[in-house]
Amino acid sequence: MGLVTMVEILDKVHANGTAVPAFDAIDHASVEAIIKASESINKPVIIMVPEAALPLIDVDNYFEYLTYRLGKTKVPVALELDHGKSFNVIMKAIHAGFTGVMIDGSDLPIEENISLTRKIVEIAHAAGVSVEGEIGHVAGGEGDMTEGSEADENMYTKPEDAKRFVEETGVDALAVAIGTVHGVYKGTPKLDYERLKKIKNIVNVPLVLHGGSGVAKEDFVKAVENGINKVNLFTEISMAAVAQSINYAQKKQNKLHFAELVLIANKTVNAIALDYLKLLSLDN
Repeated sequence: MGLVTMVEILDKVHANGTAVPAFDAIDHASVEAIIKASESINKPVIIMVPEAALPLIDVDNYFEYLTYRLGKTKVPVALELDHGKSFNVIMKAIHAGFTGVMIDGSDLPIEENISLTRKIVEIAHAAGVSVEGEIGHVAGGEGDMTEGSEADENMYTKPEDAKRFVEETGVDALAVAIGTVHGVYKGTPKLDYERLKKIKNIVNVPLVLHGGSGVAKEDFVKAVENGINKVNLFTEISMAAVAQSINYAQKKQNKLHFAELVLIANKTVNAIALDYLKLLSLDN
């Protein structure tokens, strides 16, 4: 199947009441591990690159690798720019062949968020690229691995704002704030399912859950059952890959090849990705 638009994947899971995991991947090993997991059970997947991580990447070469590699997969895969805030970066992703972009204007006043998002939608749709927007604000920083953050209920998505935002921007998917945070969660997440159900009842596009790290598996399932169709994941997987690699190196007294560390990380990412692919499609 290869590279498809994000909306092609999301429309299918939206129609059947399931969800697809979307994994931030900023290295080749993670990409290969995710592809292997999705192909092993014939499930579609979304691979993302967060704008905040671009300083860690050789952008031009990595983008070229992604579009080439994902074009050869045996399952449908979408490639999305995650948390795009810069107009120039979003345009670069579109020109590079990304099939989805997220414009994150969630920290702006609603009028400005709507105006900016609508502009990106017009440009992206003209290029055949899907667009995700966000209303409400998910706390924490993308990929933040410090002591963690707590959700602020004052920043949760208001159902009436969600309805207006979708209608006035034309986005293909909507990220909502219902109790998760980016990065490490301080404490135990408590998702507002009643709010989610209200949003789902008045919004007709797939809904996205950001900040999945720290959320219990049963809460993911409940979130999908109540309207979530895409779950973004990064911090948990990245930290697990690092931890397993460090543990392996210590056992070998650091007398090992770099490729061994990459292999351990790859296996870790593959196992976690496989779990989420099954979980969110409600196969368990």
